[in-house]
Amino acid sequence: MAIYYVDGKFLPAEEAVIPVDDLAVIRGIGVFDLLRTYNGKPLFLKEHVDRLFESARQISLDLPWSRDEVRRIAMETLSRNTMDEANIRIIATGGSSSDFMTPQGKPRLLVLITPLPRLPAEWYDRGVKVVTMRLERRIPGAKSIDYVPAAMALREARANDAVEALYVDRHGNALEGTTSNLFAVIGGRLATPGSGILAGITRQVVLDIARPLMPIDLRNIPLTELLTADEIFITGTNKGLVPVVQVDDTTIGDGRPGVHTLRIMTALEAHFADTQPTR
Repeated sequence: MAIYYVDGKFLPAEEAVIPVDDLAVIRGIGVFDLLRTYNGKPLFLKEHVDRLFESARQISLDLPWSRDEVRRIAMETLSRNTMDEANIRIIATGGSSSDFMTPQGKPRLLVLITPLPRLPAEWYDRGVKVVTMRLERRIPGAKSIDYVPAAMALREARANDAVEALYVDRHGNALEGTTSNLFAVIGGRLATPGSGILAGITRQVVLDIARPLMPIDLRNIPLTELLTADEIFITGTNKGLVPVVQVDDTTIGDGRPGVHTLRIMTALEAHFADTQPTR
């Protein structure tokens, strides 16, 4: 049975609870970050904790812990679990509130350890389909716990035999997926949105890897242009890099993962294998 950290205690998952007056429960106020292990060690823990604190800042949630404390608690929680590879989900709630609206008490820190999901090999070998949806996140730079729009978008994607839904803003620009960042190879250049998105940790690693390989553009990508891209791929903590071969009803390129995508995918896997996990 998994062991979770809940507000100062390490508990079996079935005993892990928080009070019902916590703003995370009654108002969806809180932030989180998600990372995975690689060879049993946390991958980019420092970067994910830094982003947790930045998300909290953006929604005006004051966290009473230091970054070092959160990293230490995450490592301790992981050490109390035995899994080959795991997800580490770190959550800071809004805390209890007597008026059920404004943050008044101390936020609660939760660390949940779960097995890393196994994704189909064919996603990486053959590529996947994604759909688009007119939707914009309210605070793009904050990884908040309010995932109702994302859950609805994913339901729509699955109903259309797709693995992800891409958000398209009011101006017609493709932004990001519900749990992934977007890249497109257009005219020999690698394009990815530079604003209006949650800047993913894996996204940044891909940018660092790709810079010596090809020119990079951080810019808006109109949906009309995305549909004519030579190659498309998405990135995320659990996904890594996944080639996209269909957007809505449009086939991308020749319908197979492209040469640039495959080259970056190979480089990313090598980078993960060589990375010394941070604490």
